[in-house]
Amino acid sequence: MPDPSRLRDSTQIVLPRAALDGVGEDLEAKFTVTVVEESENIRIIGSPVEIKEVNSYLSRHGVTLP
Repeated sequence: MPDPSRLRDSTQIVLPRAALDGVGEDLEAKFTVTVVEESENIRIIGSPVEIKEVNSYLSRHGVTLP
């Protein structure tokens, strides 16, 4: 049985709100993901394929991922 934390890592990205300044507004329009704003963080949730694409997109735009 797969480890739940590993599955979670492949289906979501959690970043501080400030990390997405200037690039976060269009994520739901460009990708099939859900963006959830929490008190201090932004949670981007999607399929493993979409999360990989979002990861690449954010990296190209200078967002450092954990």
